[in-house]
Amino acid sequence: QVHLVESGGGLVQAGGSLRLSCAASGGTSRSYAMGWFRQAPGKARQFVAAISWSGGTTYYGDSVKGRFTVSRDSAKNTMYLQMNSLKPEDTAVYYCAAEMSGRVTRWEYEYDYWGQGTQVTVSS
Repeated sequence: QVHLVESGGGLVQAGGSLRLSCAASGGTSRSYAMGWFRQAPGKARQFVAAISWSGGTTYYGDSVKGRFTVSRDSAKNTMYLQMNSLKPEDTAVYYCAAEMSGRVTRWEYEYDYWGQGTQVTVSS
């Protein structure tokens, strides 16, 4: 079983930046893909970004392309989400997830493990 813990959320003004981290522990394999999702109040959970186990393949949701960057440090077993040019509509709880077969996917049902989430609030 993989345990995921997000950190780095907070309150930021529009146009600002934040970096989220997702620390992974447990499990016997490191060759899993990871993803970021977000959920705003009253809305469905939305795909943000995903990354392969090697970090060589990334995939972004349309609403964050060009503003967010996903990366992964295998030595630290940690995934990051650098968020720039933040907008009020980016306000949400951000979740990281692990997909154990290694598929880089936008579909949340394909992810096997989830973190508890970290709140990001962007003020206008």
